Amino acid sequence: MRTLAAQALLPVDTALAVALLVLLLVAAATAAAFRLAPDGTRGRAREILVAGVRAAAQLAAVSLAIGWVVHRTAALFAFLLLMIAVASRTAGRRITPNGTWWWAALPIAGPVVPVVTGLTLAGLLPVRGIAMIPVTGILIGGALTATVLAGRRALDELHTRFGEFEAGIALGLADHEARLEVIRPAASDALLPGLDQTRTVGLVTLPGAFVGMLLGGASPVLAGAVQLFVLIALMAVQTIAVAATVELVARGLLHRGA
Repeated sequence: MRTLAAQALLPVDTALAVALLVLLLVAAATAAAFRLAPDGTRGRAREILVAGVRAAAQLAAVSLAIGWVVHRTAALFAFLLLMIAVASRTAGRRITPNGTWWWAALPIAGPVVPVVTGLTLAGLLPVRGIAMIPVTGILIGGALTATVLAGRRALDELHTRFGEFEAGIALGLADHEARLEVIRPAASDALLPGLDQTRTVGLVTLPGAFVGMLLGGASPVLAGAVQLFVLIALMAVQTIAVAATVELVARGLLHRGA
């Protein structure tokens, strides 16, 4: 019954493969034609193509792995740690090319681990792969996005307004306080995507958790309750991630220096 419901939404056949390929090529061609890269080149088009191919390969591998992981607790936690490690590496290297990238693990693991642990201890999130992997994955993904946006905006702002940072020091502010005055307003914009998603849920979009539960046979009320839970937890995780990232940049731990 669930398979039939899923196929009714998106049949897995040759037409789907062709549609995916066409959409990926359209995205890459658009990025190349309009030179949508920081340096004005066509480099972003290649990144889009590589990301699409990687996503297909990774989802195929994960789909096979999850069937095995969900029945083994040790493998489940190992898989969750792998998710955090990959997210930390991805976010860190997106923020800075130097060795301080590993600090990005703090704003990602910092909020996600306590939230997931608390939900598990409260009995709201069972220690089963079929429940823990998707919920934890959503939270890690949200923390990754917030960390990247906050880190990049903060470091870009610090570079652009470095004179104001020096002026703050000249006025007697500590390095940490002077950096905060410069980076905090810009970095706080990293919360906007999560806020907009939460404010418009049900009116503009129907998120994956809601649709997935409906396809699985849950009632609309139960699906809505679960989606609300995910959105609120996601806002908490993203807020903590942004705050942690701002502190790391303000303290000079996460930077783009040599």
